[in-house]
Amino acid sequence: MPVTHFVVRWPDGTEARCYSPSTVVRDYLRPGDYPLDAFLDATHDALAAASERVRQKFGYACSSALDQWDVIERTAQPFRSQPAALVTVVSVD
Repeated sequence: MPVTHFVVRWPDGTEARCYSPSTVVRDYLRPGDYPLDAFLDATHDALAAASERVRQKFGYACSSALDQWDVIERTAQPFRSQPAALVTVVSVD
């Protein structure tokens, strides 16, 4: 399964390189700005779909995709109080 990484810039300017076990993340994320909730929804769906692809191919979910989602969710928490918080997807490779 081809691994895909996506780079995210959080509202405070920090960047993070994130992991997906599948290229399916490209169906959910494109470079550009996302309101925080829209980014979280798209990322959750992308990583769930990627984990499901792993399950279909190997018979088990991808724990790394689930771990990545946990990191993203924890990182987003401080920005939830900012109504106009934007997350930038810098790249999806």
